[in-house]
Amino acid sequence: MNIGLFPNLEKIETIIAAKSIAEYLAARGVTVFAEDSIAKDLQVYPLSKAKSAEIAYLISLGGDGTIIQLFHRYPDIQAPTMAINMGHLGFMADIKSNEIYSSLDLLLKGQCQIHHRLSLQGKSQENSHFALNDIVVHRGTNLNLIDYTVHIDDKYLNTFSADGIIFSTPCGSTAYSLAAGGPIVMPALEAIVITPICPHTISNRPIVVMPSSELRIEFEHMGVDIAFDGCKFQDMSRSTSLTITRSKKYFQFAHLPTYDFYATLRSKLGWTGKVRLT
Repeated sequence: MNIGLFPNLEKIETIIAAKSIAEYLAARGVTVFAEDSIAKDLQVYPLSKAKSAEIAYLISLGGDGTIIQLFHRYPDIQAPTMAINMGHLGFMADIKSNEIYSSLDLLLKGQCQIHHRLSLQGKSQENSHFALNDIVVHRGTNLNLIDYTVHIDDKYLNTFSADGIIFSTPCGSTAYSLAAGGPIVMPALEAIVITPICPHTISNRPIVVMPSSELRIEFEHMGVDIAFDGCKFQDMSRSTSLTITRSKKYFQFAHLPTYDFYATLRSKLGWTGKVRLT
């Protein structure tokens, strides 16, 4: 079995954990790969020597940002990702550091559940990018609110005056969209969440649309910025519209059999409600 190991390279604790995991997997007959820049330190094979189709699983060590980086840096690797949370909030990175080795045992035994997550694709006249969490249109260098028009399947939705707008996947509904007042959407659902950012009219509310929808946003200002998962950026100075659709590419998570999204919400959002016994 081939497994790719991807620690957050900016945190020494994830590097230390990655070395231990690499030794643990190698002792069980697993061939471990890592990015070329760190493969020698981890005493594993460089990723450049691996064929994408032959990678069975990926292991991410960090937070949700590490998963996002993995999604964008290695789009050809379609293997399910086991996400170990060594970051802060961690909605997607759900495995705790004290569960690492028991989780690895379940992974090697094939007892993890594989969950598929919707991703988006944004196309302009200039470029095309994917997003696992969200595509964000922002006013960029414009000092005032921007005006933009949204069409859904060629039907006019509205013209907004706001700081921007967020097009989010269910997986990303607990990220920027949530902070901007958007709804929490079960990650297993397939839908697209549209959340205006600080709209001038408070009656402008988030809306959830079908995943098959084609969304077109047209700008009435130049110099608008587009961010794809906050890690790829595009200055729309030469384009006047952006089309957003579901991507054919899915992201796969390898979750533990005990995975509980509701428990994650209670933990990460600090919900303190208690069951009242009568």
